[in-house]
Amino acid sequence: MKKALVAGALGVTGRTLVNHLISLGDWEVIGLSRRNPEFQSSAKYIAVDLSDRSAVEAKLSNVGDVTHIFFAALYWGTNVFDEVGPNLAMLTNLVETVERSSKQFRKVVLLEGAKWYGAHLGPYKTPAREDDLRHMPPNFYYDQEDYLKTQSTAKSWSWSSLRPSSICGFAVGNPMNMATVLAVYAVLCKEMGLPLRFPGTAKSYNIIMEMTDAALLAKAVVWAGESEQCNGEAFNITNGDFNRWTNLWPRLADYFKMDYAPPQHLPLTQFMSDKATLWQNLVKKHGLLDYTFEQAVSWPFGEAIFNIEYDIMSDTTKSRRYGFLEWVDTEEMLFRLFTQFQKMRFIPTL
Repeated sequence: MKKALVAGALGVTGRTLVNHLISLGDWEVIGLSRRNPEFQSSAKYIAVDLSDRSAVEAKLSNVGDVTHIFFAALYWGTNVFDEVGPNLAMLTNLVETVERSSKQFRKVVLLEGAKWYGAHLGPYKTPAREDDLRHMPPNFYYDQEDYLKTQSTAKSWSWSSLRPSSICGFAVGNPMNMATVLAVYAVLCKEMGLPLRFPGTAKSYNIIMEMTDAALLAKAVVWAGESEQCNGEAFNITNGDFNRWTNLWPRLADYFKMDYAPPQHLPLTQFMSDKATLWQNLVKKHGLLDYTFEQAVSWPFGEAIFNIEYDIMSDTTKSRRYGFLEWVDTEEMLFRLFTQFQKMRFIPTL
């Protein structure tokens, strides 16, 4: 049995990855997060603050021979400067604790993102390739990747990094998930008798964008973790297709059985600030899972994504060249996730 520590195990990436590893049958899985899960799982979970070195050593020094670290933990700071220290500390604390305690340790897979290319700063070179030059730091992904390069030198373990874009899946209290933003926004509009309008700018409605299915990403994590040819390499991992909101939005309206109307630019965070009561009424009316409005969706994240006015595109040629041939149709992914959300009673049945 291989033994994996999944850091950030309750996030949209980590939660899906834990389930995928369990399904494979030859992994012992330990999920790491600040809080305990609100659901049942055959995986073991340990609540630990990865930024606290003494806590990491106390709780993880005796977990046995860990073979893999899958690192999807993230500190979401108020600015790019205060993100570097905490994110780097979480990684170093975990890696160095496992190094000392496990003789079988052989791989770290680090989850990064399009932020590596400066997607958060404005227009950047697209399609982005893994060998593109870095932008002006700070960028905590640079510090984490440089640390792994240095720390693994002349060691028996190696690393790989994956760079997804706009990950979609399910997690509670995770701010970076467009699938839940889209689902909750649509059901709120429907409950109020409103058409489904794109809430971003007219320019953002027509840009090229991409997404990454969390289930696809989980497969890529295992692939990178087990393939020696991936050692010391970074890979863009996306669904493999490109979209525009202008094409996707009418299809979303059809799925939710709503009228479609042209875009109307809204400061979404402001306009959703008084909708918590409406959400709680929906929860009671339809017997939904009892998540608070804040747990269900992050409107600042959704507003940021809806108002990007430049293309978001990653070149995935390298991952295919190295042997990862999986792909997902983004429209079908969203509809599959929305159907899953209904079955699990996160949103009402349409």
